[in-house]
Amino acid sequence: MRKDIEIPIAEEVYVAAIYEWDEKHLSRSWNVYLINNRDENMEATIVVSKGYGDDIKTSTMRHGFGTIESKSFIKVELLQEEVLKLKNEFFLTFFADGKLFEKKFLFDEHQISEKNLVKTPVMDVEGVLAE
Repeated sequence: MRKDIEIPIAEEVYVAAIYEWDEKHLSRSWNVYLINNRDENMEATIVVSKGYGDDIKTSTMRHGFGTIESKSFIKVELLQEEVLKLKNEFFLTFFADGKLFEKKFLFDEHQISEKNLVKTPVMDVEGVLAE
């Protein structure tokens, strides 16, 4: 029975932290984005995020986005400076092609830093990609 269960791999989907100017706070902040580089839309998209460390744990945040168009991106949340020293986990679920996809993304402690910037897909800006 287990051999009949297909677990598709979510490919061409990324979570990136982008260091950008925040007009509201008049400073630069780290914002997390979900990037859909697939040729198909992602439907019923949900991202659950949390941060954790040795004796510290953040609240669990749940974000429902509905449909995310192919080759597009959406802002998930602002990251406070205090959580950059923690592991930050983003668990993604979505439907595509009539199947449920899941993928866990992780930023290690202190990974979100200007020294780790790389070119991000679709957004075409520099950011830190979660593993």
